[in-house]
Amino acid sequence: MEPIRVLIADDHPLFRDGLRTLLQSRTETEVLGEAATGEETIAKAATLQPDVILMDINMPGTNGIEATRRILHTSPHTGVLVVTMYEDDDSVFAAMRAGARGYLLKGADQDETMRAIQAVSRGEAIFSPVIAKRLIRYFTPTKASTTPPQAFPELTEREREILSLLAQGLNNAEIAQRLVLSLKTVRNHLSNVFNKLQVADRVQAIIRAREAGLG
Repeated sequence: MEPIRVLIADDHPLFRDGLRTLLQSRTETEVLGEAATGEETIAKAATLQPDVILMDINMPGTNGIEATRRILHTSPHTGVLVVTMYEDDDSVFAAMRAGARGYLLKGADQDETMRAIQAVSRGEAIFSPVIAKRLIRYFTPTKASTTPPQAFPELTEREREILSLLAQGLNNAEIAQRLVLSLKTVRNHLSNVFNKLQVADRVQAIIRAREAGLG
């Protein structure tokens, strides 16, 4: 299996050094380069075409959110994993709206970091446990709210079932195991769901599902 090609974007040299040391010690990752500003990240992403970008939010000039938006506009296949100290709602949702597939807080251990990189490279959505709990609380309907009798009537029963499991945080393999389906079948159903809901990725689908009370 080819290694995951990674670009590190952070304005703190010591943090970049730590990430580079970690990634270079693993056979499953390859460090293509580093960037210290948003504009440098955009330029190197266009040239290097990494599989995953580890993106800080607070960088000089163009910040990581805007850099993510601009990079994914021209290279939608690239997975952006935000790695930051910020855990406020505004930063989290701004990153998701920009197209980031994951949100990891600085201070995550090595295993958590590697799992997040691998998940993002597979197109999955991944969040630090703290961020995941915030998202669940944010999107969990209150007792006073009501769920529509049938959310997303354009979806088939199976597609709605898979979307609900996605909103619960299950990955493709877990959904396949739960429903006794093949991974290919799950991927095909999710592709249909994304098309029907007119969303670009899993993160946006999760947001739509949570807003509709699924999950």
